[in-house]
Amino acid sequence: MLLTTVHDRADLAATFAADPALHAYELGDLDDHFWPYTTWYRLRGGHSVALLYTGAEFGPILLALSRPDRAAELRALVAELPPVLPRSFYAHVTGGVQDVLNDAYKIVDHGVHRKMALENFAPVTGEPTVVLTRADLADLRELYAAAYPDNSFDARMLQAGDYTGIRRDGRLVAVAGLHVRSATRRIAAIGNVTTLPEVRGQGLAAVAVSALCTRLLADVDHIGLNVKADNTAAIGLYERLGFVTVSDYQEVSATAR
Repeated sequence: MLLTTVHDRADLAATFAADPALHAYELGDLDDHFWPYTTWYRLRGGHSVALLYTGAEFGPILLALSRPDRAAELRALVAELPPVLPRSFYAHVTGGVQDVLNDAYKIVDHGVHRKMALENFAPVTGEPTVVLTRADLADLRELYAAAYPDNSFDARMLQAGDYTGIRRDGRLVAVAGLHVRSATRRIAAIGNVTTLPEVRGQGLAAVAVSALCTRLLADVDHIGLNVKADNTAAIGLYERLGFVTVSDYQEVSATAR
């Protein structure tokens, strides 16, 4: 099988638009803000696409996702990728696809995660929220260090003007952010949601996420997110807001042998 790279954004958009709930990140990464950091792979004559994204602060990310009916084709695609992949990367994969990398990479499993999509929005209200900007970067990093040290925050996303926070006595105590957002594709993926440990259980994350969704829905048709499958508190929060489960997938890290 011949591995090829795909450079046609219209072709990629058509591929992923048939299943935006599963491929929210890929659709978002077609936006000009992310496109320069993407490389897209497909087997000649195939349908499945794998994305290597190199714009994240914490390192390269491989997205290789499919529905069960295309799992075999996706495995065949990923099996051809090791010669073009970096020495280490993080990956989101479905269908046990990471197994085909075992000969070339040491794989560390970070657990089952769940993709969710907003279907019937049920907003909640509470404490006032604020839109965060680059001026809030230091406070945001301080919050993540205290509450979510393993986050995947990309400071460039503050430029989108959608990161939503809650302050108490001037201190940032909760935040709901974005991983991707595309006005062209009318899609967004929420991420980096957290609350200071000492004020958890007060509904602050729900208020922040609700305010963010309200803002996004003015010009976005599809809102998705990823959450660890055993994070029942977060899943319950998202379900109350109207998110539904789309698919499970695996997050792994890979280091060349």
